[in-house]
Amino acid sequence: MLKEKLNRCALLRLCLLLSAVCLCLHLYVELMGFGWRGWKRGTPVPLSPKRPPRDRRGPTATRPASNAAKRTVSYVLVPKRDPGVAKATGASIDPVPTSTRLHRQVPRWRIELEPWASDRHSLEDEAQRFLNYITTPQVICEDPDPRVKLLQEIHEGTQNPWLLCLDGRYSLARRVYSKHCRVYSLGLGLEEKHLERLLAHAGCEVHCFDPSIREAHLQDADMWLHRLSVDWRDPNPAIPLKRQHSSTKKLATILNDFGHREVDVLKVDMESAEWKILENLILEGVLRSVGLLLLEVHLHWAGFEVGGDEPSVVRYWFSLLRELEHAQFLLYHSARDPTKPRLFLHRNLFNASSTYTLGWVNTQWPPR
Repeated sequence: MLKEKLNRCALLRLCLLLSAVCLCLHLYVELMGFGWRGWKRGTPVPLSPKRPPRDRRGPTATRPASNAAKRTVSYVLVPKRDPGVAKATGASIDPVPTSTRLHRQVPRWRIELEPWASDRHSLEDEAQRFLNYITTPQVICEDPDPRVKLLQEIHEGTQNPWLLCLDGRYSLARRVYSKHCRVYSLGLGLEEKHLERLLAHAGCEVHCFDPSIREAHLQDADMWLHRLSVDWRDPNPAIPLKRQHSSTKKLATILNDFGHREVDVLKVDMESAEWKILENLILEGVLRSVGLLLLEVHLHWAGFEVGGDEPSVVRYWFSLLRELEHAQFLLYHSARDPTKPRLFLHRNLFNASSTYTLGWVNTQWPPR
């Protein structure tokens, strides 16, 4: 009996001890939880208005002038300059104008499609509207600036489909004369670079982007050659660089890397990739940094990653070109290539060529 009584006492003491431990643990957890929630809800101590917060970007970083500027996200405002590229190419870096810092760019995610050409939504109606649009200049460049008249005569004497607009009403002629002009040429091969060499000889800073060259950056006469392919998207970071056939970047990324904010002449000859590249330039607001756009369009098929039925494809093409007009670009030049097949989406429609070279001038260039 005594032994049984002792066992009961020991068991009772053990139960009391465990109860006390559980109670202590419960109180500890409650107190810690309250302290954590209170810390999470707590507001930071406001900074003194007399001492603005220190900019962690360093003493040389450009500080925004207002709250609106702090919220701005744009390749124009926050250049991500690549020191290696700048050193290798000797490219001049543009300063950031104050008016540009204060401008807020609204991001866009898609192109607003224009209304259908007719209620029938037919390929013939869409094609006729599109072809009429690209073959009807909206402005005539017929009064060249006297200071660059010789350049104009040499340029026109070559019978080159890539025609410049050196009209005195626009600023390209003045910038060429002052040798303060920049040219970007996107395409493959160096065979058709007469325009680039002409502008380089006139004193312009010319950059040609060609993924087929061997070196990352080369200087050929007065031009810079870069082993880069301009795309409508940046490369997938999940794919190792060694597995990528060539270095591809968006034009906005290249502008950031080079520290450039203004391109006087942008020549695009991308063999059916021009539609998606043009869409990217529109959506990212790059076009307002371009003075003259020379574009070769290919109409024998829809183009890379352009989907939909045939009428929808032509409507998409037309909507892209209308976006240029909304961005203050006017068509001044249109030339069909007589050596190419007469195909429009694999058909012979309205005797149209499969290739046209278009020239657009930015009537608000340079940006203020």
